[in-house]
Amino acid sequence: MTTVFVDSGGFVALLVAEDACHERAQALWSQADQEGWTFVTTNTVVVETYSVLLARSREKRRAALSFLDMLSTDGYRIERVRPADETKAISLLKAHEDKTYSLCDALSFTVMDRLKIRRVIAFDRHFREYGRFEVLSA
Repeated sequence: MTTVFVDSGGFVALLVAEDACHERAQALWSQADQEGWTFVTTNTVVVETYSVLLARSREKRRAALSFLDMLSTDGYRIERVRPADETKAISLLKAHEDKTYSLCDALSFTVMDRLKIRRVIAFDRHFREYGRFEVLSA
């Protein structure tokens, strides 16, 4: 079974038809359906995605609530960020002063390391810059 982490940019690209990466996201989810992938994300990514959908999607609240419904299906697992993850993420941010990772990104990196997940759907540059994961959205 393939386990893939999903960043907020992956969810937004899938759910917002006007997003520049929408077609690529659709192709990845189609591949996931065919190959039986399990998606993992964090509670912080869920909060971030919900907020972005409220701001960027045409359907606003309806799109954000549909996103939450989507996560309740069997193919998704939401991993809660732990206090130790927070400590490691903050240390990571301090150690990478030349990068503009968000705290949510740093938490994702930390959780992915903890869970030994190496593949991610993300459309911003931060996961590539971090360099420890296979970014599937390229």
